[in-house]
This record gives sequence, structure tokens and C-alpha cells, in this order.
Amino acid sequence: MYSEKFSAHVREAVEEARMASEEVQVIVRFHSTASQRSIGRLAAGAGTIKVNQEYRLIPATALSLTAPALDELTDSDDVAEVWLDEAVHILLDVSTPHIRAPQVWEQMGNDGEGVTICVVDTGIDATHPDFAGRVGLTADFSGKGSAVDGNGHGTHVASTAAGTGAASGGKYIGVAPGATIMAAKALADNGSGRMSNVMAGLEWAAQNGADILNLSLGSRGSSDGSDALSTMCNTIVEMGKIMVVAAGNSGPRQSTIGSPGAAERVITVGASNDQDSVARFSSRGPTADGRVKPDVVAPGSRIVAARAAGTSVGQVVDEHYTTASGTSMATPHVAGLVALMLRADTGLGPIEIKKMLMATSVDINSSEYGQTEADKYIQGDGRIDALTAVQYAESGQQPPPHKPSLPVPSPPSPSPSPPIGCMAAPLKLLKLL
Repeated sequence: MYSEKFSAHVREAVEEARMASEEVQVIVRFHSTASQRSIGRLAAGAGTIKVNQEYRLIPATALSLTAPALDELTDSDDVAEVWLDEAVHILLDVSTPHIRAPQVWEQMGNDGEGVTICVVDTGIDATHPDFAGRVGLTADFSGKGSAVDGNGHGTHVASTAAGTGAASGGKYIGVAPGATIMAAKALADNGSGRMSNVMAGLEWAAQNGADILNLSLGSRGSSDGSDALSTMCNTIVEMGKIMVVAAGNSGPRQSTIGSPGAAERVITVGASNDQDSVARFSSRGPTADGRVKPDVVAPGSRIVAARAAGTSVGQVVDEHYTTASGTSMATPHVAGLVALMLRADTGLGPIEIKKMLMATSVDINSSEYGQTEADKYIQGDGRIDALTAVQYAESGQQPPPHKPSLPVPSPPSPSPSPPIGCMAAPLKLLKLL
């Protein structure tokens, strides 16, 4: 009955749909773009098959159809693989550990200007004072009709990466406040959505000028990184874009990194807490196929950032700000840091960026600091250090192959540059409450 093109995971969902006489939502990968277009037209004309999304970066189409229709479709030699169009969710678990971003602004005159970060999430409140003059393109893939954030998660994430802190007098300022923000609304206002919509948002961002793509969302359960969303993420990295993805909030159990955190080529981010150790909720590796993840960790505990109008995600601070925890909050710290690195050297590619981030990270589980031992499946190569990473990026030198332990070794001295006046305030976005 079942095609070898189905994974066991898909087979289970198809059988459930068959027994309930319901439609199943899948993403079908074809052997070629020509096959994708041909079968897409046939599916659209059949009436019993609905085309939800068609992709250009990979030859795949998201469909809603009955189990018998899927059986018939997968009999075609043009079909390579069938993935389940799984549900994905914001990774919110309900500070300023020393990533040293203020030194980058003040000593190096670098605030990420000229770099574009796209947050694929619940949208953005573009009217928030912290985004004035900073929001570029926006698009909706959730079916709402606009990228307006009715949840608050996407706004909080975007603010952590690149908010100016204007509504707080510079108190709650993002890591790369000079960067441009793009927003793709792929999740509904309840914080959930389908992989197919997220993939459409990613494809749009990659084709419309994003340098960095932030995904503070994911599926539940362990993944081997071979699913549809992970495949799209890896493809986008191969295009030269940098993808920063949340590890998930299913810790402290091992093997709890889902999709797309398990994607091989992305930068997978766990969360550190206010004691500068790995947060208990942060998902652990290995991936389902035994690879080391996360790659790094970043602050993700009690993060104060922009609040979308009319929303109450996390714990509300005031009209303009709210506090939230999770690997969702850790991920945009890394996206912001990558923007600073690209500002320092626009020629850096995804491989160099990832290696540099990992090599300059700080082992936050050093016994010298009285913290519990943790292996790479918990912290990756450690907690990010913005100053060291950006100094190496600007110097054109590669960091040493070994991971530094606290205290951080001195990197090569960059060429002096005047500080940016508006960046003089210290980074307090991660202030503990």
C-alpha cells in the first residue's frame, strides 16, 4: 500500500487520514522543476487536490489531498519524496550575560548598518518606535493578509536582533541596531503554522535581499534534518545566505532538537541563562542521526524587548516592552551578531561565519567558574562573544582552531575607527528582571 517514497512518519499520518476519511497535508519533492510544474497543474485541475504552496528554490509543492489521491500521485516516477507538512510553533518558554556587543559599537563603530535580517515569525509591529526607519520589506504567508504581528513573538525577536531602543531611551537596544529588518509572517497570531508557510517565507526572504534569516520556531520531537523545512534551510545556506535557527525548548532531555534546528548547514542556537550557564529548557543534542547540535548558545532567559501593540506575550513590562524566555530569544542575539560580522567584512560566507562564531565562543561550563560540566550536545562550542567574533571578522584572520575557555583570549587588534554616537549607551536589552 505504501510507497517507499514515504517515511514512517508520513505513513502514520496518511493512515490516520485514510481511516478518518480526511485530507492529509504533505510536501512533495519532485525530481525536476519540469515535473513539479506539470504535476502541479494536474493537481490543481483535478479538484480533489489543493496546491497550498509551490517553491522555486527546491522542486517541491505543498498539497492537501486524500490518502487515495496521494497513493496515486506517488506512483508517478516524477515524485522523489513525500514529506509531512508538519505543524511548527514559536519557541517561547514563558540579562545581559557578557556577549560584549556595546564594545563592538563603541570601539569599532559597527552597528550592523547595511545588513538585512529577515525574521520569519508571527510578523512585526512596524509602528513600534524601536523600528522607526529600520523596517524594509514585509510579506504575509499565514493567510492573514498582512504582516502585522497579532501575537508579539516576531516583534520581540526582531527587536532583540536589531531594535534601536528608542522607546526606552536606548535602554533596551538590540544587538545590531543599525541593521535593516525584513519580516515574513509565516505563523498565525496563535503562534503556530505549517512548515509549508514557513518555507514560502524563507524562499521569499532569500530572493528579496535578506542577508540573514532568523527562525525562532520549530517542530516538536527529535529530527535528523532530512525533512522539508530543513532541506529548504540547507538550500538557502548553499545560496550564500546565513540561517540562524532556534534549538528548541525541550531540555534538559537529550536528543530533543527538532526541525529546522537539526538542519546541518544552519547555525543552531541554544539558550544560556542569567547565571551564564545553559538554560534548563534549552534543547539538547545529538540530532536523531547522531550529529552534534546546538552549535552555540546565547542569552535566552528573561529577555526584555519590544512589545507589539495590543499583545501580551511573556510578562509585560510597560506599553512598549515585554519580557520573554526561550531559545526564540537566544536566536536573534546570534542573528544580530552575524550582522555585525558582515558589516565588518561583507565577503564572509556562511561557512566562514559559522566557523568563526563557534571558534570564538566561550565555554560557559568551565569548572574554573564553578559550573556543572556540559558537553557539546548541551552548549555546542559555547556562548557567543560578539567582540572577539567581530574583531576576527574585521582583521581577516581566522581564529585559533581550539575553542577558548574563560577568560577570552585577546584577538588581533582591528584598525581603529570612531565610535558611533548613538551607540554609546551600554547594551541592556538582556537586563534581568
